[in-house]
Amino acid sequence: MSLLEIENLSLDIGGTPILKDISLSIGRGEVMGLVGESGSGKSMTALAVMGLLPHAARARGSIMFDGIDLVAAPEAAMCRLRGDDLGMVFQEPMTALNPVKTIGEQVAEGIRWHTGANRADAETRARAMLHRVGLPEAQFPLTRYPHELSGGQRQRVVIAIACALKPKLLIADEPTTALDVVLQAQILELLKSLVAEGGMSLLLISHDLAVVADMAERITIMRHGEVMEAGNTRQTLSQRAHPYTRQLAEASTHVPHRPQSPGQSKPAPLLQVKEVVRDYPVRARRLFTRPAPFRAVDHVSFELPAGRSMALVGRSGCGKSTLARMILALDRPTAGSIRFQGEALEDKSEDALRPHRRNMQVVFQDPYGSFNPRHKVERLVAEPLHLLDRRPSPAERRESVAEALSQVGLSPADMEKYPHEFSGGQRQRISIARAIITRPKLIVADEPVSALDVSIRAQVLDLFADLNARLGVAYLFITHDLTVARAITDEVMVMHAGRIVERGPTARVLHHPETEPARALIDAAPDLERALQRQGAA
Repeated sequence: MSLLEIENLSLDIGGTPILKDISLSIGRGEVMGLVGESGSGKSMTALAVMGLLPHAARARGSIMFDGIDLVAAPEAAMCRLRGDDLGMVFQEPMTALNPVKTIGEQVAEGIRWHTGANRADAETRARAMLHRVGLPEAQFPLTRYPHELSGGQRQRVVIAIACALKPKLLIADEPTTALDVVLQAQILELLKSLVAEGGMSLLLISHDLAVVADMAERITIMRHGEVMEAGNTRQTLSQRAHPYTRQLAEASTHVPHRPQSPGQSKPAPLLQVKEVVRDYPVRARRLFTRPAPFRAVDHVSFELPAGRSMALVGRSGCGKSTLARMILALDRPTAGSIRFQGEALEDKSEDALRPHRRNMQVVFQDPYGSFNPRHKVERLVAEPLHLLDRRPSPAERRESVAEALSQVGLSPADMEKYPHEFSGGQRQRISIARAIITRPKLIVADEPVSALDVSIRAQVLDLFADLNARLGVAYLFITHDLTVARAITDEVMVMHAGRIVERGPTARVLHHPETEPARALIDAAPDLERALQRQGAA
């Protein structure tokens, strides 16, 4: 008998259908992958199982968990199940954790509530669980707060909370989306070991086929609230019987066509970074002591030719974003020089930086967070036009916005809409339109596709490649995703502990890495074909 049996689950919110006759089952001790793009209904299915649906939601059908009908269960019964027999790991750990409670308190809270243990016993069990997920008390005291931990460490705390009472079913909703590939591999290995040791079942929700192929025995693929295909993971992803499964698999391994433009064999340097250092002061823990500063960027040097594309890859915290901020003149280096179009940036005033800001733009990881939600697209895309020497007239401004939107595959009519009226991929296109409206020479793209579905990611990478070919824009891609580097860049630099430890042509670095940090990134990167081969050998 299955541990979880969902039959003909339909769900609507305010009369809008969200789920349509969903059926799936999970056996005891089994790992099931639930795959689909944003808006497919994956998370809503999970929330229906947990009894955490929005107030306006209306569910029909059956969700049987260990003999209990969760659709008909009262809230008191669901409170007893949640945290005890049912655990959930949410995508964003910072919003899942209470910022004003210590990590020890948050892990112990569920233990005390469900078992009636006293404070000391609950704290002992919390300490053991945090140690189990890789947060030993010697390095991570129970008195720490969430903001004192990295993203991967916070996600481990969320897993500790969800698994503290050894639930029968753990639901992990995109548990590694914001993590670098090495941390992602560590978290996935942790989930595997928890399933193997505790006999727990796991529902792994993801848009990454490679991750699911490496973890799950069976897979269910959703689209627009319906199940498209389900079955054995290796068989389903190898045969790809359904057109949508084929579409997802092809998007996962998509490489844009990048025509080589004729011209100089060695273009002139557009960006020159020479021996750049960035130190940050460290607060003294004792009186009359002066600790050495923290060195985030350590003597970094490289050149980026005009019209070329370069990836800066590395683990979270290695200094990538700090270096990007200095290149964009949003931060000043402690030592060294940064030259853009032959001119040094580090000593220029804000007024003197204006022409350089026009020629150097940025695309952020989260486009929605970089937009003012109260402004329409026309105003958002036109923001960089204030950097031009002559302020355009209203008609010229609209014409520039319309042209930029057309260049990224959107309609000029879209300028009358607000950001919330677009999908994630469309919002990233708007972000790119804003970046190219001043016709820059360089775009710094900071994790521009890490939060996107595989098919949308493929479209955005195609767009980057097309703009590079048509407009000659140079790119500095900051990413921990090696598939992005492989797809879109000419050269790769590997950063580790503030230093560039390896640099070379993309194919050479990714296929024949010479340093341990580069090998670690490549070995940890999810790969669909490699995962399917491992499934076959198992």
